[in-house]
Amino acid sequence: MPTILGQNQYGKAENRVVKITRDGDTHHIKDLNVSVALSGDMDDVHYSGSNANVLPTDTTKNTVYAFAKEHGIESAEQFGIHLARHFVTSQEPIHRARIRIEEYAWERIATSDANSKFIGSDEVRHSFARKGQELRTTQITFDGENWEVISGLKDLTVMNSTNSEFWGYVKDKYTTLKEAYDRILCTDVSAAWRYNWTSDEERMPNWEKSYEQAKKHILQAFAETYSLSLQQTLYQMGSRVINSRSEIDEIRFSLPNNHHFLVDLEPFGLKNDNEVYFAADRPYGLIEATILRDGVEPRIPVDMTNL
Repeated sequence: MPTILGQNQYGKAENRVVKITRDGDTHHIKDLNVSVALSGDMDDVHYSGSNANVLPTDTTKNTVYAFAKEHGIESAEQFGIHLARHFVTSQEPIHRARIRIEEYAWERIATSDANSKFIGSDEVRHSFARKGQELRTTQITFDGENWEVISGLKDLTVMNSTNSEFWGYVKDKYTTLKEAYDRILCTDVSAAWRYNWTSDEERMPNWEKSYEQAKKHILQAFAETYSLSLQQTLYQMGSRVINSRSEIDEIRFSLPNNHHFLVDLEPFGLKNDNEVYFAADRPYGLIEATILRDGVEPRIPVDMTNL
């Protein structure tokens, strides 16, 4: 049976690059995991093995490191834009570039050593600890004319120890779950949001500020929503971001429900007044949804929340 080549891409995945910016005695860190995927006029390499249009993946790796020096890393988004533009505009066979970046955050180590160099009163200028909160993500796609920037975060673990209920659900002969009127709500937030910036001619968002503000609104909505379901909380989180950030048109969440079950302490003659829980890591409920600005068509791929 005859076959034809379908969608294809190639590149170098997971290039780890750490950029130290030295501002006198004060140092700043950008720690990225960069994956490059290129597509275009690549039929011949698949059909005949001709590499005439192929930029080696090793070259894409070298470009990542060279650009960290030449352009610096102002933000993950800006760095990805520099890379995508370069690959599409410098190589005629390449028509589209997709750059995916994970960013690992660091924070300065506080010290009480009077002999240390301080920032403010208690932070060393060149000593850092890896932050254990979330992993920042971004995907930049460029086709020579238009940009698509999808940023987000994953593995941001949050918990409400009260103000959450779950009751009034469908019950059948297999239902054993008891209704809960005061429960723990805990999840690992994975989110991806799409910017409405699409052209070099338009003003770019402030990527660093936008990320911090989106994260802030996600956390505030989680904390401030009296939850009757994780779905309700998800919608409030997404709505808060869309309504507060005009540069974001769409946000997608993947939220595992990290179940906490009350432990039965009656065999020990003890009453468990919503105090002692068993944290179950699996199986878990998985709640996923996309929140959109009214009139906007969804475009975030489902797998973006699992980068």
